[in-house]
Amino acid sequence: MNTTEKVIFEQFPYWEQAIGSNSATDRAELLVFVGCGTSFNLALSLAAYSNMAGHKAIAVPGAEWQNRPHAFWPDWRNTHVVALSRSGETTETVAAARASRASGAFVTAITVEPASSLAKNCDRLIAAETHPDEGIVMTVSASLMVLLGLQMIGQEIPSSTVDHAGRLVGALDAILPEVIAGRSHFVFLGGGPLFGIALEGALKLMEMSQIMTQAFHPLEYRHGPISLVDNNTAVVMLYSSDQEEAEAKLVDELREKGAIVIGIGGPGDVELAVDVDLSLAGLVVLPALQILGERAAQARQIDTVSPRHLTKVVKLA
Repeated sequence: MNTTEKVIFEQFPYWEQAIGSNSATDRAELLVFVGCGTSFNLALSLAAYSNMAGHKAIAVPGAEWQNRPHAFWPDWRNTHVVALSRSGETTETVAAARASRASGAFVTAITVEPASSLAKNCDRLIAAETHPDEGIVMTVSASLMVLLGLQMIGQEIPSSTVDHAGRLVGALDAILPEVIAGRSHFVFLGGGPLFGIALEGALKLMEMSQIMTQAFHPLEYRHGPISLVDNNTAVVMLYSSDQEEAEAKLVDELREKGAIVIGIGGPGDVELAVDVDLSLAGLVVLPALQILGERAAQARQIDTVSPRHLTKVVKLA
């Protein structure tokens, strides 16, 4: 068992510590979730969850919000910016936080490094302890930032959520890597708040296994990308409880075209139950997507402790 795999399975006590550790934010005209890479994917999911909870929200990459905020919101100075960064040192995210505060916006930082530059350039700090052995690939820290972000928008996280996530990652791991053997084209599908999670699943598998991956809103996949589906394709469908019927029809089409489908929360060649409401599903499925990336990497004999071209912190000169 390498360090990446170890950390994935040992993340749940850190969830338990973080549950109830932060309170909901005051309502603002607009919540702007910013981040880079994994943190931006999480920002997309949290923005969707915020809108569902009655907080108007958008998600913007850190550099875009730093350099052209007016392209995303006209009255961008009157916003509550929520900056996500594992290290708290990501150049674009820290710069976006500084620029936002200088323009009069309120800034909340969500990180696992409470002494970081981001933590020193915010109005409110939300932080949690993470696994000390987490390496370059973001696993437990990504889960923790989603958990903290959900609590920030007022979502209660029952303690049973930890058990649900643990069961799901174990259930998927039990069928890997055999179910994806020989597949060289991976697609992650998820809608609403699960789109950002689908993007994160694709990013994890890509950076861990060096296999090209894609992510789409489910019903968008018919509009062009479906032309790539063949017997080399593996699809991970993140079902939404409010769209399961339409998504299941798409899965039938994909299977007819040769894809193998892992149905998380609905039908597929492999069907895995998600025993929580959609409001918590994005958090619960993250560890399962992390172990999928790890097993795909192991099948190709790629060491995820030292992924090619990647560093733990992206700092720009």
